[in-house]
Amino acid sequence: MLDLKTMKSALQQLEEERKIPKEKIIEAIEQALAAAYKKDYGKKGQIIRAHFDMDSGKTEFSQIKIVVDDSLVRIVEEGDEEEEEEVVEEGDERVRFNPEHHILIEDAQKIKKGVELEEEIIFPLEAQDDYGRIAAQTAKQVIIQRIREAERGSILDEYGDKEGEIVNGIVQKIDRGNVFIDFNRATGVLPSSEQIPGERYHQGGRIRAYLYQVEESPRGINLRLSRTHPKLIEKLFEIEAPEVAGGVVEIKSIAREPGNRSKIAVMSHDENIDPVGSLVGQRGIRVTTVMNELNGEKIDIIEWDEDPAKFVAAALSPAKVLDIEIDEEEKKATIEVVDDQLSLAIGKGGQNVRLAAKLTGWKIDIQGMEGEKDESTDEDKENQPAGGDESETETAKEENPPADVEEKSTSANPPAGGVEKDSDNKENPSADEEETKDDDPLRQSSSEASKENQPAGEEEKESSPEEEPKDPKGSSPDASEEASREK
Repeated sequence: MLDLKTMKSALQQLEEERKIPKEKIIEAIEQALAAAYKKDYGKKGQIIRAHFDMDSGKTEFSQIKIVVDDSLVRIVEEGDEEEEEEVVEEGDERVRFNPEHHILIEDAQKIKKGVELEEEIIFPLEAQDDYGRIAAQTAKQVIIQRIREAERGSILDEYGDKEGEIVNGIVQKIDRGNVFIDFNRATGVLPSSEQIPGERYHQGGRIRAYLYQVEESPRGINLRLSRTHPKLIEKLFEIEAPEVAGGVVEIKSIAREPGNRSKIAVMSHDENIDPVGSLVGQRGIRVTTVMNELNGEKIDIIEWDEDPAKFVAAALSPAKVLDIEIDEEEKKATIEVVDDQLSLAIGKGGQNVRLAAKLTGWKIDIQGMEGEKDESTDEDKENQPAGGDESETETAKEENPPADVEEKSTSANPPAGGVEKDSDNKENPSADEEETKDDDPLRQSSSEASKENQPAGEEEKESSPEEEPKDPKGSSPDASEEASREK
């Protein structure tokens, strides 16, 4: 007798851990019991089915026969095997009649009235509880195989619904550049071609990837993952921006060079919502989160426009477009920019214009304009701040040097016999300076202008002239020289 309590707990555990429905497991047990019964007590070609009652633990066995006639099977009598081979060679698709598998319609009508062709007739069989070792082994293999098939089907149903979504897993191992990611019930593969350049993975680390394909193979379910797929950015923004998840803001197109830069064109279905601001977020927190997830990849977000000229011009941002010509037939755009904006419009290695062409689907030709560059420099000169008057004051200083400079030049060549006058002038320098200032008003005005253009600190220094060092005895050094000469 079977321990029904233990069996029920095992079925419940399988249902919780492997997500296999209880009905599937019971069906596998019934198929295993039918295989074991046929192994020990059945005949070749028989169709045997078993019905297992979970409440009582009893098993009922039955044989199934299919209703046929001459149009479906070949009835071969004993001794006519050679004729049968000739009929097969002629291309007859009918199968050979097997009394254990088929029943003629004339006989079936005697058992059940109104029976039709290819209908099943059930014949009950005697139940058996004693099975041999081989039959038990056969039943075990059938149960294992059916449980694996049921588990594979549940995994396929679960991850089949997640195809085209972002999945989270743990890095299981890294083999020849391919990263194997564990998802508890299934294992995903991240090929080297789908990895972001320069990104490093460590065993046991968590990883986010885009599930772009779920395929069934003899070894199990294979999950194909990608970190370079353009849809990965769209799904990340759906997680970060509720406007994108709700469908108010739509991502129209994406152009991506994984690990370097991406461009996204967005539009809003609500006039009151800014599509670019929705993806950028407050202080750029939303786009920064996505950039960090993509290993620092730069993201340009532009607003989509129905006008191809405006859309192509916006796609070349941050470069400023002066003029654009659209050729609808060839789907080509010729763009003119200032010379100093030419390198910015093309980008490093042509990256900016290449991404813009992918984003818009237009061929883009960029040309520079020299004249515009000169005009922009003239405008800069006209808009120069008022601080440029300082150069004029400096030239005024050079043309009209201060009065004390001229006094030094005159004192450098004193007249003959003027030693006493020099000494007298040195004793009273302030009186001479006052006289020169009063005599020459032009010098006075120039010195006042120079004082106005000087910083505040320098004006204080000039206002307090330096005092000449005095002899401790109270006499100047020139007077002492004269006294020595008289002696």
